[in-house]
Amino acid sequence: MKNFKGRDIIDIKDLSKEEILFVLKTAKRFDPEFVKKDRSNYEIAQGKIAGLLFFEPSTRTEQSFRAAAQKIGMGIIGFNDPESTSIHKGESFKDTIRIIDSYADVLILRHPQGGSAKEAAEVAEIPVINAGDGPNQHPTQTLLDLYTILKEAGKLDGITVALMGDLKYGRTVHALSLALSRFKVKQIFISHPKLKMPDEFTAILKSREVEYEEFDHLPQKFEADFLYQTRVQKERFGDLNEYKKIKDKFILDASFRKYLDQGVKLMHPLPRINEIDPTLDSHQNAIYFKQARNGLYVREALLALVLGRL
Repeated sequence: MKNFKGRDIIDIKDLSKEEILFVLKTAKRFDPEFVKKDRSNYEIAQGKIAGLLFFEPSTRTEQSFRAAAQKIGMGIIGFNDPESTSIHKGESFKDTIRIIDSYADVLILRHPQGGSAKEAAEVAEIPVINAGDGPNQHPTQTLLDLYTILKEAGKLDGITVALMGDLKYGRTVHALSLALSRFKVKQIFISHPKLKMPDEFTAILKSREVEYEEFDHLPQKFEADFLYQTRVQKERFGDLNEYKKIKDKFILDASFRKYLDQGVKLMHPLPRINEIDPTLDSHQNAIYFKQARNGLYVREALLALVLGRL
């Protein structure tokens, strides 16, 4: 399983079930719930440089990658505002990648255009980690979601996971559904008919004999171990009128507490807008902030692995 050195992390589909489990196991080495809290990992990648190129806004992904790199001893270069770089002068995307490739040991890229991470990987000699390329992929989000589920349930087989909200445009739910299909997980899809899970993904589930159900509302009798809620993404809509009609559907208000009391664990990739009532935040089974924290451990593990330091 030591085949991650120098490897690009572009698409969750590129990782086998065994490789996914290996990354999740490695993440536990960085999680204070599984190791001594005073343990220092600073020497793991001391002297290495992480190049963070964020062509679109981010909070959790950018800051957790920055924190992860620093916690294992890496220096950081890059930008989160392309207008402050030579791109503003007309420098091409490929030339920008070539320049950072000359200075860094790993490149972490977030870009609004689908396929940009793969394009960067074709140019760069150093490993490229996709931190989100438009509507396409966000593999480290998928891995931290899986890590959260594994950590909370103690297993990835024999559970039920419901995905709710924007299932048409949501890259997080697309990738998570595919990743979960590698395990014995029943899936439940809950969305407005115009935002249902695309046929291309349900076709894959059928080919893998995955049990799933689809609803256009939250069932009164709701039985799942996890509910993964997503926001309706304004930036993914070409028609703003369609967005306005749908954006306030499937909001979880205080009445959802009864399901939390029954043991359903509530997840969300964040940021949230109004789809989860803040009064639910204090419930022990509202785990979306724990989920975000888990991203730190997963990204520490991935950085160390692609650098060949573990």
